[in-house]
Amino acid sequence: MRCHIASALLLTFAISTSSTIAADNTLTPAEQKAGWKLLFNGRNLTGWKTSNGKPIQTKVEEGSIVPYKSGGYLVINEKQFGDFVLKCDVMWQDERCNSGIFLRIDDPKNPVHTGFEIQVMAGDKTGKHEMGAIYDLVTTSKNAGKKTGEWNSFEIRCKGSNISVTLNGSKVSEINTEEFTEPGVCPDGQKHKFKLKKEPRAVKDFARKGFLGFQDHGHKVWYKNVKLLELK
Repeated sequence: MRCHIASALLLTFAISTSSTIAADNTLTPAEQKAGWKLLFNGRNLTGWKTSNGKPIQTKVEEGSIVPYKSGGYLVINEKQFGDFVLKCDVMWQDERCNSGIFLRIDDPKNPVHTGFEIQVMAGDKTGKHEMGAIYDLVTTSKNAGKKTGEWNSFEIRCKGSNISVTLNGSKVSEINTEEFTEPGVCPDGQKHKFKLKKEPRAVKDFARKGFLGFQDHGHKVWYKNVKLLELK
């Protein structure tokens, strides 16, 4: 009798769990109902291109996008997005890992200076260039990254002038771009990397709609479960 009860409980748990946890590169019923979009199907790179317009030279590997040696600085989605929540999982197997999640890229040929980067890298430090930082603009409150070889889950929210980064369930960085009123300078007076020689712009004036993608910075990194919810 006890075995039957235990089996029934396990079956009930399995059914309830399957409705809330999706397989890789799929949406749960709840995500579908909420309006989430699956940007990467886990099988091919339909809907993606390199930032320089050339064909992507890498193939899908283990159900993941691999920007390394893709032929472009970034692998970007073909569509542009403004206000949204982006979720994705990322993993690396090299302690020297360095990559990035780029958002709201205005000019794909110059993503470094016309888009925001969320830092992806190994290590356990905090700072403007560490895991989960809004690169060169905002430092992290903590390092919530996992060990090399383990998957990390990002949730990045862009709404108007506000961008926030949640890593493995912990909010680690956030920015209000309206506070960045001078070209090349952070509110604390420190200089940042964003430099447009022909048209100097303060960060508050950066595009609030653009491309998103993943960076090839010389190390192999895997990205999967790329999902986006547009905010209205």
